[in-house]
Amino acid sequence: MDHPYRTVVLYVTKKWMLCFIASILYLLMLTGCMVGPNFHAPRSPHVSRYTETPLPHQTAHTAHAGSAGKSQVYEIGKDMPEIWWSLFHSPALNRLVQAGIDHNPNLSRSYATLREAQEVLNAQIGNSFFPAFDANLGATRQRFPGASLGGNVVPSTLFNLFNASVSVSYTLDVFGGARRETESLMAHVERRRFELIAVYLTLTSNIVTTAITMASLESQIKTTQSLITAEAEQLAIIKKQYQEGGVSAENVLSQQTLLNQTQASLPPLQKSLSQTKHSLSVLVGEFPNEPLPDISLEKLVLPARIPVSLPSQFVRQRPDVRVAEAEMHSACALVGVATADLFPKFNLSAGDGWQSTVASTLIRPSNKFWSIGIQLLQPIFHGGALLAHRRAAIAVFDQTAAQYRETLLQAFQNVADSLRALETDARTFKGLKEAELAAKNNLSLTRKQYILGGVNYLDLLNAQVQYQQIVISRIQAQATRYNDTVALFQSLGGGWWNRSQGFCKDSKDLREECLPG
Repeated sequence: MDHPYRTVVLYVTKKWMLCFIASILYLLMLTGCMVGPNFHAPRSPHVSRYTETPLPHQTAHTAHAGSAGKSQVYEIGKDMPEIWWSLFHSPALNRLVQAGIDHNPNLSRSYATLREAQEVLNAQIGNSFFPAFDANLGATRQRFPGASLGGNVVPSTLFNLFNASVSVSYTLDVFGGARRETESLMAHVERRRFELIAVYLTLTSNIVTTAITMASLESQIKTTQSLITAEAEQLAIIKKQYQEGGVSAENVLSQQTLLNQTQASLPPLQKSLSQTKHSLSVLVGEFPNEPLPDISLEKLVLPARIPVSLPSQFVRQRPDVRVAEAEMHSACALVGVATADLFPKFNLSAGDGWQSTVASTLIRPSNKFWSIGIQLLQPIFHGGALLAHRRAAIAVFDQTAAQYRETLLQAFQNVADSLRALETDARTFKGLKEAELAAKNNLSLTRKQYILGGVNYLDLLNAQVQYQQIVISRIQAQATRYNDTVALFQSLGGGWWNRSQGFCKDSKDLREECLPG
């Protein structure tokens, strides 16, 4: 029988051997290679400007049009502010955007999706880079028939079995398959982060454009109501002239038709206003029955200086481009995972514990058992499946590369469209504002001449219709100038990189991971 001291020495020696072998193999894993391609972010395109021809230094200026008629100056290379919507100098608009950031369910869902991706990555890190320790404690009462021991003459056996053990298992990442899979999940987290930023940018832009549309519709309704009042007064004058024999009944009917047409144009505007308000309520996370702050189109300030990022910086600022880049990175890492599947896999396992038929004598040297092992798995023949999986992963990477190229081209198209829209719509607004002033003066003069008998009714009718159409068009063009500015801010990335508080919500432990990179 072994001496107790010798038993303890052998036990300690086995423990140190187990730790030594595990340490050596862990070092081998750390110094092992990572098969598959290494990802490199695409270079910025060699583009010096966004449009085919150089942009003018500033847009057209419209006199007698207030803030909506001012020139907008392009400031190439200047950074965009974080809260770009504050450039419109509307406290009500600022409150709406902040309400949307705080309560919009789609944005909240994107925050949760990002947290989910981060936790999936954490689980992958825990499973791949740390050994798994499991403890087992069990008690079993068993009965074996005598036949199971080789004969019918042996009586059955009834006994208890107690065991307490600890097992350790670890898969060596010699060829980097687990590290590539972790790399892919890290890129997936990056993708979710920039998808969150894209949702944030889309939300804020939609709130601002919807609020501008709401203000435009309210202005059109007020203008239409003023026209209805003016046309009703004109109808009363014509009816009086008809009663005195100065005009024919045809003139009365024509003015009545014009008034009815103008009145008929009011309900569609009111319907559009209601629907726009309902959409805005949903964007800010409120039910449609909740009141919204009033936003006047005339009180909005058109931003005079427009920061335009350089094309080389722009690529890193567009969230959809960064999403496409992250998808490329993830697909590239999965090529490494498929490549590592072609190479051997090593798995370490060890166990240590006690087993006894009597609970009181469980933890004794005589009841001790332990095991240590290493397993090698080398794929030999799978019918070409592993190579096909690798080729499929390469094809997926090629798809993401093409998608990145398409997203990049569309991003530059968005900026080019927005820049040209600012320029051309400024000239459109200038023309309509000048036409409105001319039509207003013409209508006033024609009314005076009509009362004095200098012109016939047809001239007055034409002047009224012309002025009505131009006023509505001018209001729409004014709103378009504001929306064009919003579209440019959105197409340039919206200044998210200056957001100091990051893009996490209600999750302090993820604060660092959610900061824009």
